[in-house]
Amino acid sequence: MSGDGSLKEDPIKDQAMPLLEHLVELRRRLLWSAIAFAVAFLFCYHFSSRIYLFLAQPLAHIMRQKGEQPHLIYTALYEAFFTYIKVAFFGASFLSFPVVATQAWIFVAPGLYRSEKRAFLPFLIATPVLFLAGAALAYYFVFPFAWRFFLSFQTNTGPDQLQIELQAKVSEYLALVMKLIMAFGIAFELPVVLTLCAKVGLVTSAGLKKVRRYAYVGAFVVAAILTPPDIITQTGLAVPLIALYEISIFTARLVEAKPVADEDI
Repeated sequence: MSGDGSLKEDPIKDQAMPLLEHLVELRRRLLWSAIAFAVAFLFCYHFSSRIYLFLAQPLAHIMRQKGEQPHLIYTALYEAFFTYIKVAFFGASFLSFPVVATQAWIFVAPGLYRSEKRAFLPFLIATPVLFLAGAALAYYFVFPFAWRFFLSFQTNTGPDQLQIELQAKVSEYLALVMKLIMAFGIAFELPVVLTLCAKVGLVTSAGLKKVRRYAYVGAFVVAAILTPPDIITQTGLAVPLIALYEISIFTARLVEAKPVADEDI
């Protein structure tokens, strides 16, 4: 057998460590991650008003197009303060993710074979890239169409008629924006998850093809759960999910183990 030779050619560059030293190393990595998040939180809180204005820019743009003065309201004294806290927490999660992921990799990597490191590193790099792609799709494409649709229900027929006007709250708008950004970002991780499952043998490209029709239905079900109950945001999430599923079939075919037809018995 060639098992021993393959292990020698693919070593684990690690030294035996007692449990206490592993715990100390884990605490060190968690400490660096917490420091990175705390620094990012303070930075984002300092610019929390600008970050919020950036998140509200799609709504403000639609309001200006309709001839309205862009505005959001808050009805509790502490609402704006806690909204900025949430903005800082949300921004810090984005900024500190590379550091947190790097610390996790430093802790785990010494226990992996060289081939395993080469296999998992692309997934580690692709994860934030795809998440940002999903968030960008939500912000630059879905938000303008969705906000225009929601604002279309306002009525302004004259001073003697009943008027329906949007008075959006800062906290509710932020909650909706964060929900959609997270939904699109997480949904865009589908190729990473399915490709990794194919890499370890949990799924195959042929199996993914067989359940394609069910996956399409599931994409719309997931979109209906994660987005507001309107056709624009649901379709805006379901259609990319279907496209990402097709990409996952292709990437799964690239990484899945090939059957050996003429192996000596």
